[in-house]
Amino acid sequence: QVQLVESGGGLVQAGGSLRLSCAASGRSLSTYAMGWFRQAPGKEREFVAVISWGGSSTYYANSVKGRFTISRDNAKNTVYLQMNSLKFEDTAVYYCAASTSRSRLQLKQVDYWGQGTQVTVSS
Repeated sequence: QVQLVESGGGLVQAGGSLRLSCAASGRSLSTYAMGWFRQAPGKEREFVAVISWGGSSTYYANSVKGRFTISRDNAKNTVYLQMNSLKFEDTAVYYCAASTSRSRLQLKQVDYWGQGTQVTVSS
């Protein structure tokens, strides 16, 4: 049974930074693409960022490009999302996800989801 557990969410002022972590247990996800989605109240879950299994390729939603950085440590079975220059509109529950390919993940064809961590940005 694979479990993804996010941490690092919280309350931050606009312009601040947070670093989210997602630790996987149950099996190694080193051959999976890993990514982050977010869901604000009343909105659909949206893609934020993805990183390939080896870490060589990353892709971002236009809304976070240049501010967020995704990375992974396969030895620790963990993926990270460094969020800088946070804006009020970044407020959402952030979900970690794993999929067998980057393209599937970006299409929300996810094999494993985390339970989510709340990020609140005050203006």
